[in-house]
Amino acid sequence: MEERLQKIISRAGLASRRKAEEWILDGRVSVNGRVVIELGAKADPDRDAIKVNGRLVRAIGGAFRYVLLNKPRGVVSTLSDPEGRRTVVDLLKGIKERVYPVGRLDLDSEGLILLTNDGELANRLMHPRHGVEKAYLVKVQGVLTEGQIERLSRGIPLEEGKTAPARIRKIRKTETNSWIEITIHEGRKRQVRRMVEKVGHTVLKLKRIRYAFLTPAGLPTGAFRVLTPGEVQKLKRLTGMEGGRGIRGSAEPRVEKEE
Repeated sequence: MEERLQKIISRAGLASRRKAEEWILDGRVSVNGRVVIELGAKADPDRDAIKVNGRLVRAIGGAFRYVLLNKPRGVVSTLSDPEGRRTVVDLLKGIKERVYPVGRLDLDSEGLILLTNDGELANRLMHPRHGVEKAYLVKVQGVLTEGQIERLSRGIPLEEGKTAPARIRKIRKTETNSWIEITIHEGRKRQVRRMVEKVGHTVLKLKRIRYAFLTPAGLPTGAFRVLTPGEVQKLKRLTGMEGGRGIRGSAEPRVEKEE
């Protein structure tokens, strides 16, 4: 069945649809030997030879892999880093497939991050319309007032628009600091930190403690595991992919050690 080229490239795990569109416009994609530069162009991945930079898309894509990593602080959420810092993929010893992060966590943030080469699922997980929740444990400098907590829960005006309502749970406080759990379903750049700054405080520590239904239970900092087929299927149901493509490349869990 014919599909748009950017969708085929994204589903193969090579890039997001937006990046795939850039590749098409740059003349880096061909179908059956002919360079295609129209964004509306379609092809059949089971019949046509689709290439990116001269390499077959199906050969690049390989089996799908879904990885949950408990990211430490000081590790960047990219595939490479020009400054030579450790990246999340540097921690995935034994994972042969080329996976990429679903969203990001800041250098100074820690906690759960998903990595996969399933472009379609990754795009759905990141899109706010699917309401996939992410929960963070946040240490805030200073003591938050009830009014400030209420403002955070209602949504905070940022430069690109007001954030969606968030769930705030008070954990504890001292004379100098507050600990809260904040749950959001958006993924704006440094969103939690910027929200807290808007109410007059600074985030001292931030850790993602839940991604959808996934938690770091049994997963030490710096460790990862491969999601079970049941977990992958549940993520697909959450994003409206139930009844779609089957699960390939999943395995039993094992531990290997943007906001």
